[in-house]
Amino acid sequence: MPSNTMNRREITKIIKRKAIEIGFTKAGVTTAEPFDDAADRFSAWVAGGAHGLMKWMERDHDKRRDVRNILPDAKSILSLAVNYYSKDIESNRDIKISRYAWGTDYHEVIPQMLRRLLDEIKQIVPSPEGRYYSDTGPLLEKAIAERAGVGWRGKHTNLITREQGSWVFLAEIILNIDLEPDLLAEDMCGTCTRCIEACPTDALTPYEIDATRCIAYLTIELKPEHEIPAELASKLDGWIYGCDICQDVCPWNRFAEPSAIAEFAPREEIVSLTREQIETMAQEEYAERFYKSPMKRAKLAGLKRNIKAAKV
Repeated sequence: MPSNTMNRREITKIIKRKAIEIGFTKAGVTTAEPFDDAADRFSAWVAGGAHGLMKWMERDHDKRRDVRNILPDAKSILSLAVNYYSKDIESNRDIKISRYAWGTDYHEVIPQMLRRLLDEIKQIVPSPEGRYYSDTGPLLEKAIAERAGVGWRGKHTNLITREQGSWVFLAEIILNIDLEPDLLAEDMCGTCTRCIEACPTDALTPYEIDATRCIAYLTIELKPEHEIPAELASKLDGWIYGCDICQDVCPWNRFAEPSAIAEFAPREEIVSLTREQIETMAQEEYAERFYKSPMKRAKLAGLKRNIKAAKV
């Protein structure tokens, strides 16, 4: 249907429907207006050093604040959530791996979905311009998702959706199309502080995280040449890649249903891993076993370091 016969509400509705058909769990829209409050909080968080050695967070603050520094004629941002949840599985429990890494790396999956959706949008609206991201660019993804009504930023700092809890990846398409924006998501955490109380390294305060104390940061983002501080290594409790504790205790995650995306299903070569296999693993086996796995990010040396630290 030609877009000149439809109003922006109808166009927005069709785009959201296409997103769900492609496999996105939820879609929301916000304007391309600056994210001043969120950008100020992010800048202060980085200035305080809570980002640790993640140096890329120190760059491109102008783009995080205003997406028009990415796409000058941007009018709307399409915010998307993708369910990656898998049920608990029988596996070797002497090591623990974050649920998001049980399957294929989302960087191998979601960009293809975004490209397909942008192609669909081009069939609906004449001459659209778009830039898409999924944890691949300088965007305040959670602030965008909140303002687009997709979910709220929980006290553990992960985005929570009413429908799927926090087991979601986020993605965005910045568009030069005037779409109908959704209402800001309401914070539904209430007085609950289970995530904060459960964190073994005291990385969390309400709505803030000190990444330098977070097990996910220590086992993924901290480069292999850096040792995990002994005080924190003693609290890993078997986690050798990421950590799900704050999400596992979140009451909103009781609504989670397994992802319909086959690539996110648990891979046997990942979930069957043992401590001994990693300790003795050679680079060739590592490259084969972790092909298209998020766990490549830690590198073999990092996984071996994590195994050693988890024994402290």
